[in-house]
Amino acid sequence: MRSTFAQVRTYDRSVRLLMLNQFTINLGFYMLMPYLAAHLAGPLGLAGWLVGLILGVRNFSQQGMFLIGGTLADRLGYKPMIIAGLVLRVIGFATLGLVDSVPALLAASAATGLAGALFNPATRAYLATDAGERRVEAFALFNVFYQAGILLGPLVGMVLTGLDFRVTCLVAAGTFAVLSAFQIRALPARRGTDPKADPGGPAEGVLRQWRGMLANRSFLLFSVAMTGSYVMSFQVYLALPLEVRRLGGDGRFGTVAVAVLFAVSGMGTILFQTRITAWCKARLEPGGALVRGLLVMASGFVPLLVPALLPVPDGGAGRWLVAGGAPALSALLLAVGTMIAYPFEMDTIVRLAGDRLVATHYGLYNTVCGIGITLGNLLTGVALDAARDAGLPALPWFALSALGLVCSAAVYGLHRAGRLAPARPAVREEAAAV
Repeated sequence: MRSTFAQVRTYDRSVRLLMLNQFTINLGFYMLMPYLAAHLAGPLGLAGWLVGLILGVRNFSQQGMFLIGGTLADRLGYKPMIIAGLVLRVIGFATLGLVDSVPALLAASAATGLAGALFNPATRAYLATDAGERRVEAFALFNVFYQAGILLGPLVGMVLTGLDFRVTCLVAAGTFAVLSAFQIRALPARRGTDPKADPGGPAEGVLRQWRGMLANRSFLLFSVAMTGSYVMSFQVYLALPLEVRRLGGDGRFGTVAVAVLFAVSGMGTILFQTRITAWCKARLEPGGALVRGLLVMASGFVPLLVPALLPVPDGGAGRWLVAGGAPALSALLLAVGTMIAYPFEMDTIVRLAGDRLVATHYGLYNTVCGIGITLGNLLTGVALDAARDAGLPALPWFALSALGLVCSAAVYGLHRAGRLAPARPAVREEAAAV
């Protein structure tokens, strides 16, 4: 950890602020969101379908607005979108804690989702811009802060929710309020390529920008190919906890084992992300690192084949070891695969964008991956149900491993065809003129 902080200090102040920004965002978000469903169904007494609707509205408003948020960031500047997203989340989180009517809860949920769509592409584009040639290492450090917030947030939320969920909401809103005030004062204004600044012709319209981005086949193919990585990594929150409870039951052991999944994933990233990135950058091309990361993620479901194909002890330490050990090892492998791929993935998006309209490209990329996560989780749920009904518990793990192999093969094909290489000089010259 000491070397990680030493590496952070070598970056410009703006990059350091963005890392602190992301840690605080995840701290505030994850101290509240894991406990929202229980609050809606418990003290507020809402029906299950209403709970699902409120949570779904948040996800839909975020995924559906990523492209808009990225476009606004490129046209208006990164800082305004970051601040707007933070302020909107203050309003959304405070409202979630203070109201009990369904329309108000839906509006608050939509506001929290829209907030993420505003600051997410802007933050990543800002980081890529100010990190310059060191953006691979910067995104590795960014992921450390990202995971640290995810790891600490639920622990803080558990303590606060033990007092009152409204306290959790207000503390989370206060966290974003303090962060907003700090960023307004300390974060330098920054913008990427300004489509209005072309001295040689009229301003380029948004629709023309989008058409140009959609014509970038390499970027679109890469976006679709990488969607599988998000489907696989999301199973730490979906399929792996369900497998823990299938093997170990719903009692105290199941609760502890699920907590271990998140701890293994988060702590692994905090401790090893920068070392893994340095090793990969010294030995691998970006495309090669992406392929290897996807392959490691695909292998993450192999440990789950052991309890699926072999007899599981009926009780005692043996059952606990299998029920907790196999999913924990899977979570670790998924984390390692993500550590390998993520910094090069973020860097590849910038290169495929030709260093132009970077936030817009991040917005579309997030939208494509968000749609893929939704469909992937739906199919994973179908596979889990089918496996249970057919007595084939190994089916979901074979399917998820196959998904990883298909995605790694697709990225390998793009890499071998030279489609993950930097943009052609002509594209760079055009971007420089805009």
